[in-house]
This record gives sequence, C-alpha cells and structure tokens, in this order.
Amino acid sequence: MKIDFEKMGGLVPAIVQDVTTKNVLMLGFMNEEAYQKTIETQHVTFWSRTRQTLWTKGETSGHFLNLVSMQIDCDNDTLLVKVHPVGPTCHTGTDTCWGESNDTNPLLFLTELQDFINKRKEEMPEGSYTTKLFKDGVNKIAQKVGEEALETVIEATNGNSDHLIYEASDLLYHLLVLLTDKGLRIEDVAAELQKRHDPNWDKKRREAKAHGDMK
Repeated sequence: MKIDFEKMGGLVPAIVQDVTTKNVLMLGFMNEEAYQKTIETQHVTFWSRTRQTLWTKGETSGHFLNLVSMQIDCDNDTLLVKVHPVGPTCHTGTDTCWGESNDTNPLLFLTELQDFINKRKEEMPEGSYTTKLFKDGVNKIAQKVGEEALETVIEATNGNSDHLIYEASDLLYHLLVLLTDKGLRIEDVAAELQKRHDPNWDKKRREAKAHGDMK
C-alpha cells in the first residue's frame, strides 16, 4: 500500500470505522510513524497535531481501537481504518465523536448468520442441526420452510406478537439454509426487492415471463 504522506506535509487523514456496525467513529491523522506503530501493535495510533507527538487511542482510558484492516483511497492520501472498538471512542464518553450511538443494525446480522450457515455447510460438524438439514437434502429443507411458514401464519392470526416473532425467526432461518443450499444469499433476495421498489419495474411483464407467457 503506497501512502502519499507528502501531500499534507507528512500527515494523512484516517477515518475510523467500526467493522461490525459500519458506523464512522472518529477522524484522526497519521504520519508514517503512527501508521507503522498501528501495524506493529494492532492498536490504532495517531499523530497529535496539538501535542506534536504520537498517541495511541486508549492508552490512558483503555478504550483501544483494535485494528482489523486499513485501506487507502484512490488518491493515496486518505486511510479507511476498520476496527473493533473497546468502549466509547470519543474523549467525552460518547460512542462516536459525533455524539451518535454505535449500535448495530440488526439487519446486518442476517449476512453474519448466512456466513455462519455457509461455514456449517463447508465443515458439516457432527451434532449440528444445520448440518442435519444439509444432509437431509433440499426437499426436506424446503418442507421445513413450508412448515415454518404455516406456523408463522397461525401465530399471525391466533397468537401474540412474541410468538409471531419466534415463528417468523424460525421461518427466516430455514429460508437462509435453503438459499445457502441452492448457492444463493439473502442479499440476492434483497436485491430483487430493491428492483421491485423501482417505480419503473414492470411487474406484469416479469410475471408473464416467469410463467412462460412471453415469447
């Protein structure tokens, strides 16, 4: 990675992002020494422009920024630093330097869950329910999706919200297993829904094509 430290007099901006939540936590500056120390210690280190010295985030508070990766932008003069933060990032005690909460969007967990299901399919550990589903085959997995869909409908009409969420979670989990077994991902479904959200999407044309009514 070639970093142009000379463009800003020896410094480059370093944008710090939580690798899990994708939230931006802070902006700091690194010189070459800070960059090297970050790599060596795996704790994000900056150059303090006010104190004219290196400082490792968390060296006094314990709120370190544990390095995951660093990327350079297209002009080679700005770093994107992905981290696992330990505690709040800002010296004021807030999660980010903009006073925002560094909360995880629960929807991001769907990708994490499918990654886990993919790993189960690759490794097929004994005693795993997911392994058993893959061994049973696509017909059994599809059947489970149908069963969970029916239970979800029942809870929607006769149950309470907690039971509905429980059964809907079972339905979504088994759908993820089915998608994985077919070499697909939940992002493929999201992309299809995104297409349909476009006002120019021609629903009738697509439905006719799917049923073989178009030549």
